[in-house]
Amino acid sequence: MTGTTAPGTQAQAQDLDRPHDLVGIGIGPFNLSLAALAHGLQYGEGGGLAATFYEQRPAFHWHPGLLIDGTTLQVPFLADLVTLADPASPWSFLSYLKARDRLFPFYFAEKFHIQRAEYDAYCRWVSSRLPGLHFGHQVDAVRWNPERALFEVDFTQLDTHGGAESLGRAYARHIALGIGTEPYVPEPLKPLAEAPGVPVLHSADYLEHRERLLAAGHITVIGSGQSGAEVFLDLLRARPTGAERLHWLARTEAFAPMEYSKLGLEHFTPDYTRYFHALPESVRNGLVPQQWQLHKGIDADTIAAIHDELYRRTLDGGWPDAVLTPGVHVRTAGRVATSKVELHLEHLQQGTRSRLTTDAVVLATGYRERPLDRILAGLDPYMRRDSAERPRIDEQFRLVLDPCVTGSVYVQNAERHTHGVGAPDLGLAAWRSATILNSLTGKEPYPLPRRTAFTSFGLERREAPGIPGQAPPLTPLEDRLESRIEDRR
Repeated sequence: MTGTTAPGTQAQAQDLDRPHDLVGIGIGPFNLSLAALAHGLQYGEGGGLAATFYEQRPAFHWHPGLLIDGTTLQVPFLADLVTLADPASPWSFLSYLKARDRLFPFYFAEKFHIQRAEYDAYCRWVSSRLPGLHFGHQVDAVRWNPERALFEVDFTQLDTHGGAESLGRAYARHIALGIGTEPYVPEPLKPLAEAPGVPVLHSADYLEHRERLLAAGHITVIGSGQSGAEVFLDLLRARPTGAERLHWLARTEAFAPMEYSKLGLEHFTPDYTRYFHALPESVRNGLVPQQWQLHKGIDADTIAAIHDELYRRTLDGGWPDAVLTPGVHVRTAGRVATSKVELHLEHLQQGTRSRLTTDAVVLATGYRERPLDRILAGLDPYMRRDSAERPRIDEQFRLVLDPCVTGSVYVQNAERHTHGVGAPDLGLAAWRSATILNSLTGKEPYPLPRRTAFTSFGLERREAPGIPGQAPPLTPLEDRLESRIEDRR
């Protein structure tokens, strides 16, 4: 590691002769998965893969503001960091349970979906034991050095308070970007969210401000996804019967359940990812917004729990003071005096407008991919982009760069426009990490399944012949017609 070495020093010059095979930027679940699968991997002439990962935060934490009591992952525990690529890995969730002497309690609990807090604890267990992870390191720039045929990664080592302590530079043959997403705040609400006073906050910070929110007279939750539902349910349970004073607003036409049928879930398989990547750009652009219910809906258990809680509050007669309204768009917003917020609403189907005055707002408005342009500004001359100026990303999760760049830049959870709705899904983490490592090493240290879905996405199967159980290829209709004409002759 060169974390305490300023660029240009003698120690750093020596590091030019010892470049890393892989430098990971960001340590969220996806790059942590990559680091776990890279650990102990052989590379080159019998040596281990030299991999190091940098993260600005002082330690690993996964959505700490949303680790509400009782909330669970929306994927089974098998969607841990490694299992779907290497079930025997020492970094699996079951290995974590064994290390904590909790295998039998988990066995008898019969829980296929674990609590979010437990997933966070598992990832922190891995991150505290896995070598090559450097927290408190902010990556500032990435450049390509054509003379060395290496990437230069400049970073700042931070002190315990987040201040700059020293500068460093690492050199790498390949890069893995796992910088994740950031909370999205709609434009009309940005001025309110950034100003002090009335709490207008993103759900990512919910637990930190929960007590302050509960002290507010009236609370509005905006957003129809899983986070919005969980925040609304938690607030509802904490408010007294008959004095809930809650509004839940959503832009979608309904508080809709997530598509969780078994065949629907096959949209989160490698098969669908490959199918989506091969589609024309214009088709991909149209598909992603249409598929919102695959990843932005609410799980059925949460919907049921909300209804049960509302119903329980009607047992003595009357209705709870809670308003749930879908199909609503927040046009503008402003402060009323210094203690309230006024939301200007429009109902999309009715075409009507109204105003809502509230004492606090929770924005469960989702996340957006962090733009790559800032951190990759030094690579901009080499990057190839699509018609919307987004980075082109190949099937192996590599940025498409000028051929003169001999190293690869892999991306994790920045490829929804090229790989589809599975990009942020934890269930594809291990498979994508294994795909990256197979590509990086030019070998197949992690043999991957060639078929993962019963659904055939498209008329042309993109698989090698001879796969057991593979259906016969479909004959195009025009070819079949020509064959019948020949037979009649």
